[in-house]
Amino acid sequence: MSVRTPETAAPLPAPPPRRAGRDGLLETPRERWIRRAERRGPLVVLVAVCAAATAASPSDASWSDVSTILGNNAFVWLLALGMTFVITTGGIDLSVGSLYALGGVLAARASSSGPWLAILLPLVVCAAWGAVQGLLVAYGGMAPFIVTLAGLLGARGLLQALTNQGSTTYLVPAHSWFRHLGAGTWVPVGIVAVLFALGWILMERTGYGATLTAIGGNQDSAVLLGLPVARAKVLVYLLSGTLAGAAGALAGARLGSGVTTIGVGYELTAIAAVVIGGTLLTGGYGTIGGTVCGVLLLAVIHHLIDRYLSQYGSAMTDAVNGAFLAVVVLAQALLERSRRR
Repeated sequence: MSVRTPETAAPLPAPPPRRAGRDGLLETPRERWIRRAERRGPLVVLVAVCAAATAASPSDASWSDVSTILGNNAFVWLLALGMTFVITTGGIDLSVGSLYALGGVLAARASSSGPWLAILLPLVVCAAWGAVQGLLVAYGGMAPFIVTLAGLLGARGLLQALTNQGSTTYLVPAHSWFRHLGAGTWVPVGIVAVLFALGWILMERTGYGATLTAIGGNQDSAVLLGLPVARAKVLVYLLSGTLAGAAGALAGARLGSGVTTIGVGYELTAIAAVVIGGTLLTGGYGTIGGTVCGVLLLAVIHHLIDRYLSQYGSAMTDAVNGAFLAVVVLAQALLERSRRR
């Protein structure tokens, strides 16, 4: 009877080869494929939808349609940009739609005193609103959902008080250069593009972005590493509020007035665009480029529905957005399960 010694035993199968990923960690080909699917999936889906729409109707690729899609969704991009930072930390901000409307009314009301005040007032008020929410979440230990839901209702109530329950409409003076910030397509899109570029640098090239990712991945570990968790959370809600105020100011400039009914449900659109773009709803990973793809994808779908299924109104758009969101969340869960295996 022979005894198998370590020298005579059959060698164990070699582990799968590993290569260093972008974060410096070794990863298997399977892990690498999952990472690529998470980061490039939204862009692939966007290109596929645009290609299918163009093949079905070449007129949809006209410059007029592209300009309409970009111009009409420039403000939603800013809400989604701020929401990307918030969700990366594992939080949520339900107040951005109301702050968006509040910013528009404040900008229109202040425009009679000068264009610079029309820009600064909504930024300061909405930034302070977001900072208070951040303080309650970070230092008060309150749930972001509850805090920002209260912020949504409070901002909408302040909006109604400023406009006498919507009966007063503030108009932007026709001669004010403030109107030019929202006019046409390329001025607001250019402003949004600059802010997104700064947001990408903040997320991908600074320690603050790495801190947000660490908080969303495991907050307790981030605390043990000595990261400024509380301060980062306050700043992220302040940033989200500021961007919502900026979006409202641009909307006020584009509409020429403060409209009290805008922004209803925009917080859900921003969340959907961010998650569809690849940011994990549970936190720990956020992508600015993916958010751009998510906003564009929802905008293209909305445009196609308005053109071919306009008889169904916004109900069809909401249904399609919800279906896309459900599919993306399910795909994220499956990819996460596959990674753990």
